Amino acid sequence: MEHLIVRVLLQKRPMPDKGVRRASPTGTIVVRKKPGDRLKALVRFGPLTFPAALGRGGISSFKREGDGCTPRAPMAVLGGFRRGGMLTPDGSGIALFRTGARDGWCDAPMHAAYNRYVRLPFSASHETLLRTDALYDFGFVLDWNFVSRRRGAGSAIFLHVARPGYAPTEGCIALKRQDMLRLMPFLRRGTILRVA
Repeated sequence: MEHLIVRVLLQKRPMPDKGVRRASPTGTIVVRKKPGDRLKALVRFGPLTFPAALGRGGISSFKREGDGCTPRAPMAVLGGFRRGGMLTPDGSGIALFRTGARDGWCDAPMHAAYNRYVRLPFSASHETLLRTDALYDFGFVLDWNFVSRRRGAGSAIFLHVARPGYAPTEGCIALKRQDMLRLMPFLRRGTILRVA
């Protein structure tokens, strides 16, 4: 089952032409710390700039599990997910896996499924992808410690929906829901988020 979910997370879906120029699969989105606030960022893609939340530990070149830091690195979009049952059209540039009550993500460094999708119930430490808040209404899996894993180097680094007031994340990059919906049509598998 895990292989099926990962394949859905990683599959591409062509977008209908809506008269808007789309990003190439190798497009780059630049994420820079907001001047004067190490926990907030400006996310820039072409002429679009959005405010965003960063991890509670700021940006770090030495990301470790549980430090709350956003990795300073170029990270490719690998796939995406959305809350199951929502009727909001997403217009995403890639197919989004619909999450349910049994979908999770392992964050236990010593477990074989570390930094991987898991089915719940799951005995090791994990995140639940179906949340009671709006944070994971839409999310994109970023290639931080995913394609090439190291134990304890950090897990579940996503681009997702921000809390009100752009409260810090646990290491992810988070956009206001409306800004996420505006950016999503430009995202493809392989689009780079470069945290500088």
